[in-house]
Amino acid sequence: MQKWEYVTVPLIIHATKQILDQWGEDGWELVQVIPGPDGSNPVAYMKRAKG
Repeated sequence: MQKWEYVTVPLIIHATKQILDQWGEDGWELVQVIPGPDGSNPVAYMKRAKG
């Protein structure tokens, strides 16, 4: 059975691509982006295979 680990990453609007590219290079896959708790900066939910 596949096991996953998860992370939430705050995104800065003017640097979103660079942030996501960096996490992608480390093996993280974007699952979803939702508005942040303060309603401004979005938050990315990411996962990668554990192990």
